[in-house]
Amino acid sequence: MSETFLPELPQELWRAGKLELAHGVQQSLRVIRMATAGLGQFLAEIESRGVKDLYGYGSTANWFADVAGLSLGEARPVVKRAIALNPTRAVDGTEVPAVASATAAVAAEGLVGDERIDQILEILKKLPAETSAEDRTSAEKILADLARDAGPRQLVEAEAKLLAWLDPDGNEPKDPEPAEPRREITLERRKDGFWRLTGLLDDETGARTAAALEAYAQPRPVDEFGQADLRMKCERLGDAWTELLDLAIACPDQPGTSGYRTLVHVTIGLEELKSGLGTACLDFVGTMTAREARLAACDCLMLPVVMNAAGEPLDVGRLRRFVTPGQRRALNIRDGGCAFPGCHRKPKNCHAHHIHHWADGGPTDLRNLVLLCGFHHRLIHHGDWQVRMATDGLPEFIPPQYRDPLRKPRRNTLHHT
Repeated sequence: MSETFLPELPQELWRAGKLELAHGVQQSLRVIRMATAGLGQFLAEIESRGVKDLYGYGSTANWFADVAGLSLGEARPVVKRAIALNPTRAVDGTEVPAVASATAAVAAEGLVGDERIDQILEILKKLPAETSAEDRTSAEKILADLARDAGPRQLVEAEAKLLAWLDPDGNEPKDPEPAEPRREITLERRKDGFWRLTGLLDDETGARTAAALEAYAQPRPVDEFGQADLRMKCERLGDAWTELLDLAIACPDQPGTSGYRTLVHVTIGLEELKSGLGTACLDFVGTMTAREARLAACDCLMLPVVMNAAGEPLDVGRLRRFVTPGQRRALNIRDGGCAFPGCHRKPKNCHAHHIHHWADGGPTDLRNLVLLCGFHHRLIHHGDWQVRMATDGLPEFIPPQYRDPLRKPRRNTLHHT
C-alpha cells in the first residue's frame, strides 16, 4: 500500500484561489478513499483469521464497531463492503475470491467512493443466477471502469443495458409470495407515570386481538343498586387488556426468569416495609407508597426486594455453584442490567457471571457476581476485557490495551443515575 499524504494547507486558507480550493478538495477526497480501501484490506484479513480467535468478539462488525466507536448499524456496511472487495480465506484455508475485484482496484486508486461501490454491488446481485462467471466478471469490470468518472444515473443506465444483454427475456412470471406478517408494538413510559402503548398489526393478528379484547370489554351488567357501567369503550378495552395480561402471567407454562416468576419488582427499605411509612420504587421506573408496597407484597404478581439501612439488597452467600433466586433478585437491583460499560440490556437478558470462577474456588455471593448479557459474558471469558469488584462493592471493567493504553477502569452508567 503506497504511502499518501493530505495536501499541504496554506497558512491562510481564505487567501487560496478557486483552483487551489478545488484541487485541495479533490486530493483530500482521494486520500480518504484510498485510506478506506486500505482499511477494508485490514478488515478482510481479520475476517479471514477469525475475529473470535483474535479478539474474542462474535463478529468482525461487532469488534470494528467497538474499536471505531460506531454503532453496529454503522459498522456492518463497512465490513460487508470490505469482504466484498477483498479476497478472504475459508476455515480450511482455501481462498474465497472477492465479489468485485475490478471495483476494488478502482477503489484502491481513490477514484470511487462507498456510494458507487454499494451501487455496483447491488447491481451485481440483480444479475441472473445463470450468468456465467466470465459474463459476471465482464459486467463488473464495465461498471468499475464507468464508475471512475460516472455518477449514479449513468450506473443506473448501465444496469438496464447489462440486464437487457444478459437476460433479454426477463424473469419468468410467477405467483407472488405471500407477504410476511408485520407486527409492531411500542411501549413508552410518560413523565406522568402512565404508559403509552401503540402498535401495528397484520390483518389476522388484529382480528384476533380485537376478538380477545371485545370478549373481556363488555359493559358490566347493572348491579342490584341500579348502577350501570359508566366506563367509556376505550377504558373497557384498557381493563380488558389488563385481564388478558393477568391470564397470561398466571398460565402454568409461563416461562420463568432465573428460577422465579414475577411481573414487577417493588424495592423498599426494611424499616419502611415494617412501618408502612415512606415510599418504594416500582420496577426501577416509578414510585409508590410503602403502604401500597405492603399491599402489593400480598399479590403474586408483585415481588418485594427489601434493602438494609446501607441501601444494599439483603443476601446470604451460598456454597453452591448456581445463583439462588434471592441472589439473582439482588443482582438485578444492584446492577440494573448488563454491567458492561455502555450496554443497555435489561436484567432478564443477562447471566450471572462469577468474577473469580467457581471452579477455581470463587464463592457464589454478590461480591463475586456481576450481571452480563450473553455477548459481554462471552467477551469477558474469551476476550481481553477484565472485570473486578471495586472497593465500593460495584463492578468495574478494565479495557484491553488496544482500546485504552492506560487501561482506565470503566463502569456502566446507563442503568442508574
